This record gives sequence, structure tokens and C-alpha cells, in this order.
Amino acid sequence: MKKHRVLVNTLLISLPIAAMGLSLLFGKYQATPRDVLNVLLSKFSPTSDTKISPMLEVAVMHVRLPRVLLAMLVGMSLSISGASYQGLFRNPLVSSHILGVASGASFGAALAILYSAPQIMVQLSAFLFGLIAVGIALAISSLYRTSSTLTLVLVGMITSAFFSSLVSYLTYTADVNLKLPAIVFWLMGSLAGASMKNLGFAIIPMAAGIIVLLAIRWRINVLSLGEDEAKALGIDTRRMRIIIVLCCTMITSASVCVSGVIGWIGLIIPHFARMLVGPNHRALLPACLSIGGVYLLLVDNLARTFTSSEIPLGILTGIIGAPVFAYLLTRGERWS
Repeated sequence: MKKHRVLVNTLLISLPIAAMGLSLLFGKYQATPRDVLNVLLSKFSPTSDTKISPMLEVAVMHVRLPRVLLAMLVGMSLSISGASYQGLFRNPLVSSHILGVASGASFGAALAILYSAPQIMVQLSAFLFGLIAVGIALAISSLYRTSSTLTLVLVGMITSAFFSSLVSYLTYTADVNLKLPAIVFWLMGSLAGASMKNLGFAIIPMAAGIIVLLAIRWRINVLSLGEDEAKALGIDTRRMRIIIVLCCTMITSASVCVSGVIGWIGLIIPHFARMLVGPNHRALLPACLSIGGVYLLLVDNLARTFTSSEIPLGILTGIIGAPVFAYLLTRGERWS
């Protein structure tokens, strides 16, 4: 058992590093591992005499590297958010979008695109409306006498349906030639616009939420036992539930605002992680960070190299995720 744990931990640490290194080689501009290594070293060693092609430097430093880092961050964020929600709600079928954050962010982005806002405003609008959607869900759930997680899930479904309807209305009224294609493409999910500016915009809320979730992951173990058991052990379930929801909302909203809506990651990655490390959230959440980041990075590599035109990530994650989840259903006894 100890050897197995060491092997799994080594794999979870080394796999993201290897995947990021290999991903820098993929793209329309051909580059060898040595070329990529020289470009990276030239940034840390300005006195190097190695001649670097300007096109290669742009391709690696300004196109591939931001996209690789952003893919890792988004995959990590969606997977740890999904795992946290599954533990909080004690339901393996919930995902990081359960409380309407994706629908709210989609409405915010569609609204900004409709009014020809610049890219940074589209992202900011998506981020804010993602927070607003979950805030509405929390406010409505607080009106009920019972503060159960089931009530919160049902209110989240209502909020999601409401904002989805608003998105449908915006797409219906959008200009068919100019606005509608941009809205539809954003809703499909993509990292084509990845840049260091996008990375800087998203990394702060993502990192803050991830750090807090990692710090309280043992409490998620207690909450997954049930509210009565958690209260008996001295956990303030209402306060802890709000903290987890806010952290998950923050990192999911930040992910959606820079990548669009990418489904299935927060649903299936936690199940893969449980197969490797078990249901203990102390090991589960770090494993989700590694597996989720690598998974989205590999899918993004496929999206940008499989055909001459880039495939939206939401399409690929759905095509891959649906049959994989169907397979996981046959192994339901391994979920807990």
C-alpha cells in the first residue's frame, strides 16, 4: 500500500510537468524540444549566445506558454471545484456548475459582446455575473426555513434555468452576422485568446479559492458524513457551506470568464481521482488539481492540432466526457 501511494504521488507530480513540456511542442510552427528549451533558457539567461528565431520566440512565449498555463489553471480549478461540491452535497453527480455560475457568466459575457465591449470587459462581465448568479441562489435559499444542501441545489437549478433563458433571449436578439457568431463561439469554450493578460486576470481569484479549499479539505471530509455528524463534531455547517460555495464560485467564475463554458471536467475528473487515491479529500483535492490540469491541457492540444481549424473545447470535452462518464457509471461502487 505504501509503495502504491508513493507511485501515485510521484505520477501526480511528474505528469503535469511532462504534459506542460510536451504541450509547448504542439502547434502550427514546428519546434524541436531543443528549440523550446533554448527559448525558455534565453528568458532566464539573457547573456546566452544562442540565436533564437523571433517567430519561434513569439510562438513559444506569447502563444503556447500562456495557453498551456491557462489550460492547466482552468482544468485544476474546475476539477477541484467539482470535487468540493460533490463532497459538500454528498452527491457524485454534481459538478462545478451546479449553482448556476456558468449560466450567470454566460449571460454576462453575452451581454458584453452584444454591446461591443472590449475583451477585458467581456471577461469582467462574465466573472461578475457568475458571482451574482450564485449570490442570488444563496439569497433565495436563505429565505427557506430549512438550510439543507438539497434546498441549495434546487435553488441553484432555478437560478441556472433563469440565466440560461436570458442567454437564449440575447442570442435570439443578437445580430446574425456580427454578434451571434461571437456569442455562440464563446459559449462553446475555447482558449484561443489565451494571453499573459488573461492569465494575470484569472490567477488571483483561482489561486485564492484553491488555497482555501486545500486548507479546509479535512472539513469537507466531515461535511460529507452529513450535517448531523458534522455538527456533532463541532463544525459550523452553515458557515463552512458558505465558505466552500464562495471559493468554488470564485474559481469557477474566473475559469469561465477566460475560457467560456467547458463542461464535464468538474464532473468526471473527481471520479478518476477517487480511483487513484480514494475518497479522502486530503488526498483527493490535490489529485484533482493534477489530473484536471493535465486532462484539459491534453484536450486543448487535440483541439488546436486535430484539424486545420480549432475545435471548441466544450465540444471535445462533451464528446470525450459522455462515454467516459457512462463507463464510470458501471463502476459506481468505486465512488465512495
